[in-house]
Formats: sequence, structure tokens, C-alpha cells
Amino acid sequence: MDIEQKQEELIDHFVKQASSLTTGSALASLVAEATSHPSLFAFSEILSAPSLLQLEGTENSVYLDVLRLFAHGTWSDYKSNAGRLPQLVPDQALKLRQLTVLTLAETNKVLPYDKLMQELDVANVRELEDFLINECMYAGIVRGKLDQLRKCFEVQFAAGRDPTPEKLGSMIETLSNWLVTSDNLLISIQEKMSWADKMSELNKQHKKEIEDKAEEVKRSYSLKADNDFRGHEETYSESGGVMDYEEDRSRPKRRRHPIYR
Repeated sequence: MDIEQKQEELIDHFVKQASSLTTGSALASLVAEATSHPSLFAFSEILSAPSLLQLEGTENSVYLDVLRLFAHGTWSDYKSNAGRLPQLVPDQALKLRQLTVLTLAETNKVLPYDKLMQELDVANVRELEDFLINECMYAGIVRGKLDQLRKCFEVQFAAGRDPTPEKLGSMIETLSNWLVTSDNLLISIQEKMSWADKMSELNKQHKKEIEDKAEEVKRSYSLKADNDFRGHEETYSESGGVMDYEEDRSRPKRRRHPIYR
């Protein structure tokens, strides 16, 4: 099963669970379970579940903040707000570090080791490379090359994270502009196709006119050749080129006289 299909199934599972829960403590346990799951990396749909949104302003609203952190935040964001958030269990800490790598890969395809160690709270290069290989690449959320000479991670693929509300607005605007451009391009293509069809029809008509004229010229030359041939026959006949047989018989024949020696 590919990672996208697995994500969809897990999201559907947790959204249905959230819809069936009513108490704050049960929803808090659901948040902890979802953010600890090793195969779940998208949380916006769970975050938008009406039952979870009802935690806002209650004593359990902190768990809504945890879910927002995993939807859009990073390990650095957690460290900056650790005083007002619940302490993360090891599986949650691992998940948030994985999500941090995805965030960094959104804007840069070459990630320096120094930057990664700082953002992930990793002490040395060996620990960082083990994390990238075992917890990121083997998990299927990123693909890339570890360049030990240049001390960087070259990203070839990274799974996308949940867009923030600000980014979502920008994405909608970009897609709207793309749609307008696509519509204009389609109109232009249709106009060119119509012009091409019209020119093709004109070319066909022009070709037929040429063929008709050529056929007319052929017939004209053929008719002229026939008339010329008949004219030659009549002229030859009138000149007496062939002597009539009866006329030849009616002429008196001369007698030859013997020659004496």
C-alpha cells in the first residue's frame, strides 16, 4: 500500500473517531494517539473535526494546540512553546522531527548538515545521517542523497505537509490564476483550430478548382487534336493522292513495238 492511500485511511479513521467522542479527556487521548502514529503525517482534516474545535477555550484546549503544532509547526516551535504545551512522548518527538525535515525540504532542496542539526537538536553528523536514513528515507517521506563531502542532504522528493491558512489562501489564488490562464489558452487553441479547419477547406476548394481547370485544358487539347487529325485526312483525300481503280482500267494501254537488231 502506498503512503498516500495509507494516509487517507488513517485520516478517515481518526476523523470518524473524533466525531464519536464528546468528552475532553477522550479527545485528548485521540490527539495523543494520532500525533504518535508512525504512518500519519497530515492532521488538518482531523483538526477541522467539529468535536475537536469545541475544545477551544476549555481546559483541554492545549491539546488542540498540540494538534495545530503537528499540522503546521516544527521542533523549534515546540521548544519555543514547551512551557505551555504538554511534554511530548518519544513517538511524538520523533514525529515532530520528521515533520520538521519536510518543512525544511519545502523551500530548499539542498539542506546543510549544520542547519539540520540545529533544527532537529542533533549532536553530531553520524546521529543526523542515521536519523535521515532510518526515520525519514526508510519511512518513505523523503528521498535524497547524503553528501558527506559537502556535508548536506540533497532532497529529491519530500512528502507535502498540511498548508497553513495563509498558504492556503495563496494556493487558491495561484490555482485561480492558473485556471484563468488555462481558459484563455484553451480559447486561443480553439480559435487556431477553427482557423486551421477553414484554411484546410479553402485549400481543398483551391485544389479542386486547379484539378477542374487541368481537366478542362486536357479536354480542350484532346478536342483540338481530333479536329486537326480529321482536317489532315480531308486534305489528303481531296488532293488525289490515290488514283481511282476504275479510272485506271478505262485508260487505253500503249502497245510496245518490237525492237529489231
